[in-house]
Amino acid sequence: MSTVSKKICLVGDFGVGKTSLIRRFVDRQFSDQYLSTVGVKISRKLINGSNQDSVKSPRLQLLIWDIEGSTKFKAIAPTYLQGARGAVIVADVTRLETLAHLSDHVQQFLSVNPQGVAIVALNKADLLDDEQLNQLLQTEWFVHHARILGMHTTSAKTGKDVDQIFETLAHRLV
Repeated sequence: MSTVSKKICLVGDFGVGKTSLIRRFVDRQFSDQYLSTVGVKISRKLINGSNQDSVKSPRLQLLIWDIEGSTKFKAIAPTYLQGARGAVIVADVTRLETLAHLSDHVQQFLSVNPQGVAIVALNKADLLDDEQLNQLLQTEWFVHHARILGMHTTSAKTGKDVDQIFETLAHRLV
C-alpha cells in the first residue's frame, strides 16, 4: 500500500486552541495548560485512504504544521504556509475578535495556496450552550469561497468534531 504525504496548516489567532486540536487528533490527549507555540511545530498522523478497496486506496500521512498565532508573526507566516494543500482555520467561540479575524486568515492561506482547501473550526464549543452556538453559526464570520469545505464547532477538550475536521480535509486531499 502506498503512502502519500500532504502538508496542512493550522492557522488562527493566539490562544484559539490550534495546538490542543492537534494534540487531541494526533495523540488523543488534552491539557488545560496553555503553551504558546513559538514559530512552528510539525506533527504527523497516518490516515487510511477513503476508498473501501484498501489495496488501491493510498494511506495519507498528514504533516500538520501548528503555526504561531502572534500578530507579530504575520510577516513570516506566508513562508510557513507555502506548499500546504489544506488548512484548518481556527477561532475561539468565547473571543469574538478571533471570529472577526477568520476572513483574514482564510484570505492569507488562499493567497499563498490558491489551489488549497480549508475548513473552519470554531473551537472551545464546550464553553457555550447550544443556543449561544446556534447564534454564532448564524453570523457570517468568513468569506464564502469554493475552497472552504465547511465550518464546524469543535472542542479539543471533549473531542467534539475534531476527528471530523481533519478527516474531511484529509479525504479531500487524497
